[in-house]
Amino acid sequence: MKKILDLEGTFGFFSGEIVGNILLLSFEENLMQQATSLDAKTAFLGYLDRVSESDSLKVVLILSSPNKPGRDEYIEFFNEVIQSKSDIGVVHRMFNALDQCILKIQEMNQIVIHTNSGKVLPLFLNASLACDYRIVADNTILQNPCLEFGLAPKGGGAFFLSKIMGVSKAYKIMLAEEDITAHEALKLGLVDEVVPFDELRDAALKTAEQFARKPARSLRCCKRLLNYSLKDLREYLEFESQELANLIGPYGNGLTQDAH
Repeated sequence: MKKILDLEGTFGFFSGEIVGNILLLSFEENLMQQATSLDAKTAFLGYLDRVSESDSLKVVLILSSPNKPGRDEYIEFFNEVIQSKSDIGVVHRMFNALDQCILKIQEMNQIVIHTNSGKVLPLFLNASLACDYRIVADNTILQNPCLEFGLAPKGGGAFFLSKIMGVSKAYKIMLAEEDITAHEALKLGLVDEVVPFDELRDAALKTAEQFARKPARSLRCCKRLLNYSLKDLREYLEFESQELANLIGPYGNGLTQDAH
C-alpha cells in the first residue's frame, strides 16, 4: 500500500490534510491562472493519481477557496485574450486542464465531495458536477458571464446538467443571464446541501464522515457503476472543446465582448 504521508502538506497552489479516511483538499485563490500552467496541471493530476492509489482513503473533500475569480475576473481574463491574440493558447490550456481534472475526478476510487461559496463561475460549477456530492454555503452565487463573449460554459456542463435535470432545464442554466442563489441551486438539483457559510467546513466534514463509515469496496463499486458513462464523458469533452475552439477561432478572433 502506498504511504499517504506524501499526500499531506502544501503543493504550490493546493494543500492536503488527512483526517481518518478522508483527504481534505484545499485550493488557493487564483485557480483560473493556475489552470493555464502546464507545471501546475501536471503536479495536480499526479497528486490525484497518488490519492486514487491509496487504499486508506475513502473520501476526498474538496474545499474551494471563498475568494475564487467571479464575473469581473472572468471578463478581465478574456478581454486580455482579445487584446493579445497571440495568447489564445492560454484559453486552450485552461480548457484542456479542466477536462483532465474532470475525468480524473470521475476515475478516482474515492467518493469526491465538493464545497463552494461566494461567486461561482460555470467552469467551477461544472467541475463540482463531476464530483459525487456537492455542498455550498448560503452566500453562494452562480454566475454566467460566458454569454458576454458568445461562448458556452466549458467543463461538461451540458453533459452533467442534461442528466441531472433534463435538456430543457439545462438550456435555462447554460443560457442564464441572472445570477442563481444557493437555495435556487438546491431546488434545481445543482447542489445537495446548503449550509451557513461559517459552518461549511464542519458540515462538509460531517457528510464526508458519513460516507467514510461505509465499506470501501461498496463505495468504489457504486461509484464505478454510477460513472459507467465515463467513456461518453471523455468523447463529449473532446467534442465540447472543438466546438468552443471553433467559436474562439485559432487566434482568438471569434472572441468579442457583448457578442449577443
